[in-house]
Amino acid sequence: MPVRPDHAEEEVVMKRMLTSRWMAAAILTATTLGVTVPTGPSPARMAAAATEFLKSLTPEQRQVATFAFGDSERTHWHFVPTEIFARNGLTLKQMNPSQQRLAHELLKAGLSQRGYLTATQIMELEAVLAVIEAAQRAAATQPPTGTQFLRDPERYFFSIFGTPSTRNTWGWRVEGHHMSLHFTVANGTLVAGAPTFFGSNPAEVREGPKKGTRVLALVEDAARSLLESLDSSQRTMAIINTTAPNDIVTVANVKIDPLSPVGISAAALTGNQRALLKQLIDVYAGYMADDIAADRLARIEKAGWDNVAFAWAGPRERGQKHYYRVQGPTFLIEYDNTQNDANHIHSVWRDFNGDFGADLLREHVNGTPHDE
Repeated sequence: MPVRPDHAEEEVVMKRMLTSRWMAAAILTATTLGVTVPTGPSPARMAAAATEFLKSLTPEQRQVATFAFGDSERTHWHFVPTEIFARNGLTLKQMNPSQQRLAHELLKAGLSQRGYLTATQIMELEAVLAVIEAAQRAAATQPPTGTQFLRDPERYFFSIFGTPSTRNTWGWRVEGHHMSLHFTVANGTLVAGAPTFFGSNPAEVREGPKKGTRVLALVEDAARSLLESLDSSQRTMAIINTTAPNDIVTVANVKIDPLSPVGISAAALTGNQRALLKQLIDVYAGYMADDIAADRLARIEKAGWDNVAFAWAGPRERGQKHYYRVQGPTFLIEYDNTQNDANHIHSVWRDFNGDFGADLLREHVNGTPHDE
């Protein structure tokens, strides 16, 4: 087994990797577009943004956008088109420009700069998909059968659960085709941000003005960098199947359990390879606001990096159907690119005990005296 360098060397490698060209390009893009994300603890920023958003709504809009915190709607989620999975909440299309701006401020409060850019690019990709599907219908020799989907960048639903507060428990969600973001705040101090789903169809735009656009390039490229760094014996451990599954294994299940412990563990990686694994995880954690991302990484650190494993299914060559997952004691990352001739990505971060704030709420209840 390869000898790993000491912790100091590994940290140097990690820092070098995180300043690599592809990460720098993402940061440069964000800076160029002038996107700003407020600073400070995310629970307070979320509460302020959600309060301003709700104040801007009419009574009729507020009724559509708000739910009791304990409502089963809070765990009602999916990433497929709304024609397949009916959604509730207030869409961007139902808002005026001022309300839309406040909705975006709420989105910024839960995400990093890169996360916010990714979310808005996924929304914008609906317009690209509309053009692609219209061309396919026009070229078809027979009228298409099945459901025709409405592709609309403003068909994303904002929902508030409970009353936004810096003291109490509440939550919010933004969801639509290929995006599902969930945040739960307890006692005004802690926040959970899972499940976190981002998808991209097409994974790479191959025609038109946005040709070459790869909204989720980092989630594929970071995993490939790790896979290609492995030697033949390590790759034998990492590649669990020559055929990729048709979708992420956990789909949109509300409660998930750890998947079979397969793949190559971090304990079997060199220092450089461990840095690449951490970089891959950071792509996902880094979608979140800084304090949420830090909490995700702290949980992994506490459970032990040696217990994290990377698994790949499908061919190694680009353009072929493929899947990977990264799993540790506390979390699961799943990714697939198999649909539409391997040009359609699904990716998700799940917390085994923290999805929808489950463990956060449990800790809050257990830590609260019964007479309060």
